[in-house]
Amino acid sequence: MYRAAALRGAAQTVIHTGQHYDDVLSAAFFRDLELPLPDINLDVGSHSHAVQTARILERLEPIIMAEQPDWVVLYGDVNSTLAASLVAAKLGVPSAHVEAGLRSGDRGMPEEINRIIADRLASLLLTPSRDADETLRQEGESAEKIVFVGNVMIDSVLHALPRARVLEPRWVRSDRPVVVTLHRPSNVDDPHRLAALAEALVAVAADHQVVFPAHPRTQERLRAGKIPLPGVTVIGPLGYLEMLALVDAAHAVITDSGGLQEETTVLGVPCFTVRTTTERPVTVREGTNVMVRSPSEIPSGVRAARRRSNPVRPEGWDGRAGERVVDALIERRVSLPVAAGSG
Repeated sequence: MYRAAALRGAAQTVIHTGQHYDDVLSAAFFRDLELPLPDINLDVGSHSHAVQTARILERLEPIIMAEQPDWVVLYGDVNSTLAASLVAAKLGVPSAHVEAGLRSGDRGMPEEINRIIADRLASLLLTPSRDADETLRQEGESAEKIVFVGNVMIDSVLHALPRARVLEPRWVRSDRPVVVTLHRPSNVDDPHRLAALAEALVAVAADHQVVFPAHPRTQERLRAGKIPLPGVTVIGPLGYLEMLALVDAAHAVITDSGGLQEETTVLGVPCFTVRTTTERPVTVREGTNVMVRSPSEIPSGVRAARRRSNPVRPEGWDGRAGERVVDALIERRVSLPVAAGSG
């Protein structure tokens, strides 16, 4: 969306919360997506949900008061999404929530709480899929607030894909590796669950190279539980381009991420989502996503997986969602926006 707004001459202030502060998890994303560095960094750091939210509230309020934006634009479902929606609502500044209407039905996920509150407080609800429109209507939101724009995450994928495809991903020893990401507390904080997942990954590694870019928190849980992963290539987090290149080359992906469910759908890569629910059911209906409740289902699923040669892209997943976001904001007679959210 940033590029689309810039092409329209919009004045934008990009705010980075600073929840991730090492290069791979932060600045590298801006470089890989060919975006300018943020105008403001809140330097929130890694803390509990309550501490992060409180610090963002405290540090964002004076910025919005000083900037007096026409819109505060919120992305996704992270703590900064929740905090920015609260600040905007209390200051009487309109907010627009990008990726509105996504629901997993699981309020045990902190992200679900963030989504619900951001949607209740937003002045404009910008949805990535038609089922999200229907969800919002069922929750009592007026039709005037809901605008289907498509998936801005796919804009980023399609913009970066040509550059990703000329990379030769490090760590890959074979054609079509299996790529793994796991970070949700339901998977990594329970030692028995994590051990069962590790056992499944080791079984998959008997047939395919398994590359596991592990979040530092996940690596710590593996060490603390003394959980071995023989035959699995465990590495640190990757930048956006290198991760996209790895996923694009994969035989399959095993994940608990929301974004990878979407990326694998447009790339035609089989995806096994290790969760009981998904806030992105369109990736199951139309894409390559399969929900996996038990780790024991993973090895046979991966063994039978086949990539799609002609992936079906859901409506609005065409690389132009950002343009439609900008159109929706301009049509409401505004000039454009402060950006806050997933940083």
